Amino acid sequence: MGPSGSGKSTLLNVLGCLDRPTSGSLFLGDRDVSAMNDDQLSRTRATSIGFVFQSYNLIPQLTVVENIEVPLYYQGRLTKEDRERCMKLADMVGLSDRLTHRPTQLSGGQQQRVAIARSLVNNPFFILADEPTGNLDSHTTDEILSIFERLNNVGKTIIIVTHEDEVAVHTKRIIRLRDGEVQSDVSNSGRVPILK
Repeated sequence: MGPSGSGKSTLLNVLGCLDRPTSGSLFLGDRDVSAMNDDQLSRTRATSIGFVFQSYNLIPQLTVVENIEVPLYYQGRLTKEDRERCMKLADMVGLSDRLTHRPTQLSGGQQQRVAIARSLVNNPFFILADEPTGNLDSHTTDEILSIFERLNNVGKTIIIVTHEDEVAVHTKRIIRLRDGEVQSDVSNSGRVPILK
């Protein structure tokens, strides 16, 4: 969390291997990603990091299941088992009855569910979620946060950038940034679970 210009997006871009740190090192597991070339960074993003964006970033011409499969196309693979996994992910986020729908046939919350399923297709080390509820009403926000909570409870790390205190209150830890510096890093003992 932090005001505009505090460094949230920069931090997310560095963690997501989209930008390189100007100094220091960044390790993902035992790999120093700050020393990787562009091809290595692309492979790392495709195989190790899930992304969820405020604007969903779905491809309008593709169906729900095809949008979930997109990261697999970039890796040059799509087996029958991969297709089945994508269908299971769609079911996990409550879209098993929408597999053949296109994004324009879905609500904002449903589109965000597709984006979450897509972020999981490669079983990433962590998910980066940039204002994932910014375009959603409060009921749909709770539904998306409930999905994140379930994922976190089974061991998936999710890093959320948000301006909304109503979203932050559901997290286990809140890091506040200001002018590119960490102002506070606290465990959220007042966490409000919303499992549904």
